[in-house]
Amino acid sequence: MAQVIEATYSHGMLRPDVPLDLQESQRVRLTIEPLSPLDRQKRREALARLKEGSRSMNFRSTGPLPSRDELHDRD
Repeated sequence: MAQVIEATYSHGMLRPDVPLDLQESQRVRLTIEPLSPLDRQKRREALARLKEGSRSMNFRSTGPLPSRDELHDRD
């Protein structure tokens, strides 16, 4: 399974920003794409907009819940 993560290069090593779902000594293929400070800021802003949008949505039912028979119409 492919994972897209961000990492920081420091003292000759890449340090992932989040824990990786990998086994010890597992080989991987890396594609390096430098991020500018502007890219990181844009990502933070987009994530903040997404979180705010989801908080403002109402996902609750306002009426009575349908019965099992209504959910599984068996004519």
